[in-house]
Amino acid sequence: MSLTEKITLKLLNKLNPELAHNLVIKALALKLSPSITSYSAPSLNINVSGLNLENPIGLAAGFDKNAEAIDSLSKLGFGFLEIGGVTPLPQDGNPKPRLFRLQKDKAIINRFGFNNKGMKVIRSKLEHSLSKIPVGVNLGANKDSKNRIDDYSKVLLECGDFVDFATLNISSPNTSKLRELQEPDNLKLLLLQLEGVKKKLKKNIPIFVKISPDLKNQALVDLINVVTESKVDGIIATNTTISKVNLTSSAYNEIGGLSGEPLKDISTKMIAKISHLTDGSLPIIGVGGVSSAEDAYDKICAGASAIQLYTALVYEGFSVINKICIGVDKLLKADGHQKIRSAIGSKREKWL
Repeated sequence: MSLTEKITLKLLNKLNPELAHNLVIKALALKLSPSITSYSAPSLNINVSGLNLENPIGLAAGFDKNAEAIDSLSKLGFGFLEIGGVTPLPQDGNPKPRLFRLQKDKAIINRFGFNNKGMKVIRSKLEHSLSKIPVGVNLGANKDSKNRIDDYSKVLLECGDFVDFATLNISSPNTSKLRELQEPDNLKLLLLQLEGVKKKLKKNIPIFVKISPDLKNQALVDLINVVTESKVDGIIATNTTISKVNLTSSAYNEIGGLSGEPLKDISTKMIAKISHLTDGSLPIIGVGGVSSAEDAYDKICAGASAIQLYTALVYEGFSVINKICIGVDKLLKADGHQKIRSAIGSKREKWL
């Protein structure tokens, strides 16, 4: 991490968390991004459900909600980006304050509630993106929608032709009853409708389902059964957790989804379970608490084909992306892997 980045992070961490985040997005949108030479190595190349990635480290949804900073973000070393969540109609989200730093825990609690400018504004941003790496859209539903299943279909139809993949976000804890869409009957209806929408798009993009880390074993089994019987292309594991165990920061009891270090092992164990249940046949994108090469490699060895991060950027800055890529390359070679593909799930039993 450069001295400039250290100073910038220190200053940002003195500001209100949401204000600091908005300032970063504004700077990136104005192309005021740091100069970073991306790390590249053949060992890091991987194809995930048809997405050719130069490296497996992606940006998780929630960072660039309105697709305002895609072009700058695509030049910071990521292998892929996910924007959103996006809803059909613009909405303000939940009342402020709704973002809290837990610095002692290297974590964040948020209860944003799908605040975004709506699918038409975001479609325009996606349409004019110059990104040379894959970009995906996180599909959401409006809080007061009378038919949330229709909401997901509307966003996919509006934005699908301008992205490389889409994520079905049915696991955010910040929209009331949204997680009920993870129940088998609801999920079947949702996936069936989205399958019809996909056929209307100009290109066949992969669809991922983003799941909660709080699913009990039987609920996870039921969900996986539905997913494997459908035409879903992969799982993103996991969203934020509502569990608040062993936190030490003063904001530990704030309502919302917890991300960062405390989620790390929870999400890695979930990845291993999914990999075990599917015998490694379903691609998994691992997310939750990744801030080092070791964290990312653990998720790969548990069964993930690629990784996403967000909270680490708050505490480590954008230089963490290349730092992780360099470290993963070294860890692969130390274990005798020439490519990521052979490392996927290689230490799954450790996490079961």
